[in-house]
Amino acid sequence: MKIADVRKSAFAMPLTSPSYPPGPYKFVNREYMIITYRTDIDALRAVVPEPLEVVEPVVNYEFIRMPDSTGFGDYTESGQVIPVDFEGRKGSYVHAMYLNDDSPIAGGREIWGFPKKLAEPCMHVEKDTLVGTLNVGSIQVASGTMGYKHRELDRDVVRESLLAPSYLLKIIPHVDCTPRICELVEYYLEDVTVKGAWSGPAALELHGHALAPVAQLPVLEVLSATHVLADLTLGLGRVVHDYMD
Repeated sequence: MKIADVRKSAFAMPLTSPSYPPGPYKFVNREYMIITYRTDIDALRAVVPEPLEVVEPVVNYEFIRMPDSTGFGDYTESGQVIPVDFEGRKGSYVHAMYLNDDSPIAGGREIWGFPKKLAEPCMHVEKDTLVGTLNVGSIQVASGTMGYKHRELDRDVVRESLLAPSYLLKIIPHVDCTPRICELVEYYLEDVTVKGAWSGPAALELHGHALAPVAQLPVLEVLSATHVLADLTLGLGRVVHDYMD
């Protein structure tokens, strides 16, 4: 293959058979269970990178079902998202994500800088309860439950919350294991249609794991829970801070 051919065809790794196609990436019937809880403010400040600012001692623990996504297929995700402030804009910092599909792990890390790792999350309905679990190997590190569709929420209000900016710390190492890229990335969800949104009573448990340390942001009090069904497009990002400068 000629150098010009490499430049023309290179998109993602591997060169001749990338792990994912180019975006945009559209999601149909994406389903969230988001349990909001109070945690230790010092623990939050220890993991949220400047220039982002922690605004309150709160974490959103998310279980997400994605049954129909272009390029990425059918998979489930779970992780922690932290409300932050950046230059006067309120948004969310994606702190940790665990999922069960190689394609979105590779694409999420390489394109945006999503902190994705391989694990076995699950979200399903058990009679009158929405249940989410996260297993790493044989160890369960998170379990969340929520009363199924107890109270309907205003879809327009929920849609506005999904349109807020989100932030990622994208790190790509050099061949000598020093950082080659270290950037703060901002991205938005686009073309959001909320098909349903509900609240209900909820509970959340986090357990210690050396390689999936979700319990380092301990659950002190469950504040609320939201169940959302939506169609949306995952927008591409932009760099808002370069740590290498």
